[in-house]
Amino acid sequence: MLSKRTEPRSIATQLVLLFTLCAALLLSCSLGLFYWIVVRHAFEEDNAVLADKVAAIGTELRQPDGINSLTQELKSPRTGEVAIYWIRIIGPDGNVAAETPDMDRLLPVFVFSSPTSTSAAQPPTDYSNDEKLFSLRVENETLDGRNYIVQIAQDRSSDERFRKQFRALLALVLGLGIIASALIAITVTRRGLRPLGQMRRALERVQPAHLNERIDPGRWPSELRPLAASFDDMLGRLENSFTRLSQFSADLAHELRTPIGNMLGEAQVALTRDRRPEQYRAIIESAAAECERLSGIIDNLLFLARSESAEQQVNRSVFNGRLAIEKIASFYEVSAEDAHIKITCDGEADVFADPLLFNRAVGNLVENSLRFTPQGGQIRLSLRQSDKDSEISVQDSGSGIAPEHLPRVFDRFYRGDASRSSAGTGLGLALVKSIVDLHGGSAAVESALGRGTTVTLIFPGKG
Repeated sequence: MLSKRTEPRSIATQLVLLFTLCAALLLSCSLGLFYWIVVRHAFEEDNAVLADKVAAIGTELRQPDGINSLTQELKSPRTGEVAIYWIRIIGPDGNVAAETPDMDRLLPVFVFSSPTSTSAAQPPTDYSNDEKLFSLRVENETLDGRNYIVQIAQDRSSDERFRKQFRALLALVLGLGIIASALIAITVTRRGLRPLGQMRRALERVQPAHLNERIDPGRWPSELRPLAASFDDMLGRLENSFTRLSQFSADLAHELRTPIGNMLGEAQVALTRDRRPEQYRAIIESAAAECERLSGIIDNLLFLARSESAEQQVNRSVFNGRLAIEKIASFYEVSAEDAHIKITCDGEADVFADPLLFNRAVGNLVENSLRFTPQGGQIRLSLRQSDKDSEISVQDSGSGIAPEHLPRVFDRFYRGDASRSSAGTGLGLALVKSIVDLHGGSAAVESALGRGTTVTLIFPGKG
């Protein structure tokens, strides 16, 4: 059973959640620390007051006739006074000598712990019944050589009510703080992400027919400027690709239309009347030549398409570049002799490339040079080792290329002038550039009118 894919949360939702969680954590820690400080301070104050009360009772007991005085004081409380301290004095015989009225009901003797024999003060203990919360202390007092036990309880019910109310108040403050933090986070997030919405609307205005529009990085916040610049670069590449695609489509239609038109015209003329066998043979030979030209165009276009889609396999190996270019020169030697053109080779280098693709690239350059080099000219193939890279140059003494055409010589179907329009398909240099790009290298061309052209290919070395 396929698991349902969960949609990722939006950036706004994530920011609101993170901001609210952080604010809740900070508020919880701050209010918790504040609560602990206040409660701890009140607790310590109560303990200090209780210790003072114990010391005062001890001092009073040690006065002459102190036990009787304290007994009378406990038996006759002031009218309307709410008892805060509950005191019981147990004599040496174990009987209660004096206690606050009604203490035996609220605080029986056994709820107090036994006094310690050490002189260190015993810490108070908490005791709660159905009515109140008390803090209990037990002390030993010696009067006239007799040992008395003083049990004292401090009513802390009001302190407990304060702690509960204070805790509820802080919880309310925490809840309201979290709600306020969420509202603030929503407001700040919406305001902070507003430029993204504006950028989206700006990009929606970009249409295929208006790729020249840009979103201008200068008007956006600094965090969005790199994104805006990247979008502008992308739009520039898209515009360039659309322009080249449109030009390529037009050039391709023109290149295919010419041979097809030639074959159709010759066939129609041949069918107008009966002709001799040698005339039909000439027409068929012309059609075959046009078909070969079409086949060459299609093969080159398929190779270019495979190279751009990364489907072309590059089987690299290290081989002797001098032997490779000499083999290429010998292949074109017959054509060069017919045109009275001399082909020479010089230099040494080891090349790390696909041998078949290398031969095709250099062969295209030689074929291109043969096509545009006049009789009596020469073509020189040169090799040079540069660090780990290898450079291959094909130099001819042809008519050269005008400077304004040099930036586009590697474009498909591009031919710089009318004298070149009838020769070749305009795909040779584009093929060379694709082969070099497949190897991660580079191609450059230098030319001057009337002085010839030099094309240099750089193939990266191994490793």
